[in-house]
Amino acid sequence: MVDGYQFELLKKDLTSRARLGKIQTPHGEVNTPVFMPVGSQGAVKSLVPEWVRKLGAEMIIGNAYHLYLKPGHKIVGDLGGLHRFMNWSGPLLTDSGGFQIYSLSALRKITDKGVMFQSHIDGSRQFLTPELVVEIQETLGSDIMMCLDECTPYPAGFAEVEKSLALTIEWAGRSKDAKKNSNRQALFGIVQGGMYPDLRERGVEGITGIGFDGYALGGLSVGEPKEMMTEIVAGTTPLLPEDKPRYLMGVGTPEDIVACVHQGIDMFDCVMPTRCARNGLLFTNRENIVIKNARYSDDSSPLDSSCDCYTCRHYSRAYLRHLFLAREILAMILNTIHNIRYYMHLLEMIREAIRNGQYADFKNNFLRNRSYSGV
Repeated sequence: MVDGYQFELLKKDLTSRARLGKIQTPHGEVNTPVFMPVGSQGAVKSLVPEWVRKLGAEMIIGNAYHLYLKPGHKIVGDLGGLHRFMNWSGPLLTDSGGFQIYSLSALRKITDKGVMFQSHIDGSRQFLTPELVVEIQETLGSDIMMCLDECTPYPAGFAEVEKSLALTIEWAGRSKDAKKNSNRQALFGIVQGGMYPDLRERGVEGITGIGFDGYALGGLSVGEPKEMMTEIVAGTTPLLPEDKPRYLMGVGTPEDIVACVHQGIDMFDCVMPTRCARNGLLFTNRENIVIKNARYSDDSSPLDSSCDCYTCRHYSRAYLRHLFLAREILAMILNTIHNIRYYMHLLEMIREAIRNGQYADFKNNFLRNRSYSGV
């Protein structure tokens, strides 16, 4: 382990823009491209941290907004920080909560100074500033912190997005100024700009001009057509510095990940594998399985014969369907184990393909072989 944060670009694939890298943090290293399971409130739903690690996760993501409201960042700090609080010894990223505040559109008011909002828990009035968000994350002790940003909805007019982008850039500068002089915690800036390529370019110029340890693309996967998201990622990612990690926030499906690695994205997070698991949608190399369907009622085969997870090694589709329909807690546990392992194995295959200089072939084969039974 190292005392501070470092990123090393190890290899660029010659058949695509895909990259192989390594992030060093005080809590261990992370191989990129990486997918981070979401543990917004200090837990990856349905799993204990040791299982998450054994499934292959190297870094997980918590949420400053949720932990600020409950139990309170000062309580977490007094109890030794988020790593100790949740018994996670590996690298940890915390999101600023900008997207969660965006989702509270009816309960918030944005000013130049920050965001006034009502807590979704008890209705209490709260005010978050870029400086306070950095303080919260420093108290939590995450390895990577995110600046507070404003996420615009889709669709949104040019003038609205332009004004929002200016505020995001201003807040990014204030966030960097608020960060204490410590290399133990990295701070990432977030590029906004909606679905307007020229505003995205302006966002890159503004955020990279301030200078951060890594850069994220925010404001995507907010209801826009898939083709539009892909175009924004493809057009914006090459503008980001090569020597810093590139993080696509809140994306997404296995297909999205494979396509966006092709464009040079290094980091991903999404609630999809855990949320889908709880709702009975399970991922395999060939299809998405809706486990409640009657066709699985007497199916003795595993979810995925090529998967090495505990669920696939010990249980049939018929049993998993029975548990889900019976609303047994074990259904959520076993389903989540599988979905998280599926995502981790997917990223392992992605890194191997880049290492072998064959990413374009991998992407084309993966997308060709996937079919769907569910959303």
